[in-house]
Amino acid sequence: MMKTQIKCLVTGGAGFIGSHLCDVLLAKGYEVYCLDNLITGSRKNIFHLLPKSNFHFLLQDISKPLSSTLNYQLSTINYIYHLASPASPPQYRKYAIETLLVNSIGTYNMLELAKSAKANFLLASTSEVYGNPLLHPQKESYFGNVNPVGVRACYDESKRFAEAITLEYVRKFKVRARIIRIFNTYGPRMQPQDGRVISNFITAALGGKSLQMYGDGKQTRSFCYVSDMVSGIVMACEREGIDGKVINLGNPDERTIKEIGLKILKLTGSDSSLIESEKQEDDPQMRKPDISRAIELLDWQPKVDLNTGLRQTIKYFKNL
Repeated sequence: MMKTQIKCLVTGGAGFIGSHLCDVLLAKGYEVYCLDNLITGSRKNIFHLLPKSNFHFLLQDISKPLSSTLNYQLSTINYIYHLASPASPPQYRKYAIETLLVNSIGTYNMLELAKSAKANFLLASTSEVYGNPLLHPQKESYFGNVNPVGVRACYDESKRFAEAITLEYVRKFKVRARIIRIFNTYGPRMQPQDGRVISNFITAALGGKSLQMYGDGKQTRSFCYVSDMVSGIVMACEREGIDGKVINLGNPDERTIKEIGLKILKLTGSDSSLIESEKQEDDPQMRKPDISRAIELLDWQPKVDLNTGLRQTIKYFKNL
């Protein structure tokens, strides 16, 4: 008897992390449906996948109702990876209403699909739900310190809503859902102008421009290479017995922004300088995940060190 092929849906599949996720799922022999409205994703990220018979790209805003044809196509889906959302500050500020809608109505639509298809559902949430944290490092049990009406609220609060509705679907409808909170991730296919610190610094260093820090650069971040992040995402979605669990995914190797800038200058061989600029509103001062739950439940932890990951990322930017 022929084995039924596993079917996966990746919303935001033409984005930075989403496209790498599609690569991995296809390599596992799965059939992959990639949904994206391309406001921040790019066809370039999935161009190499388009000829594959088990890859299906669908231009779709999941904040809008799915057509009956699409609903039928996805009625036998096994795994839903809900990654769709602008994710960097310039992107979600530019598309603030779209960000609010995709994380609220879009999440509702995907949960309804998961309920009817009896699929495993993974919500890609964010470390931004912790806001500017008063607890360090951040554990999943921490409720956060978020400004609900600030300039970042369109992202922070819509992700918090997405988490709340996801857990209600677990409680009320027994949907097999789980939540990951993604901490800073980097690697090939980042957009040069997406406003994230690593892409900003590399682009400036390669272009001979000054590397601009917001404030004095003493803020800390923990950077996870994209291949490590994707492996954790797949483990979290496929693992049974973790319905309703919230899991941090990130690299606990904490660095200051200034330290990252100096490292990028060294690795690129750039003569550029680091300069201070005005602090951004509600910019978190500390960010480091406690990943003990990921280690316990998924047997996952990052493997790629910062120097190796930055070299691969710099190589990608040089080839653009």
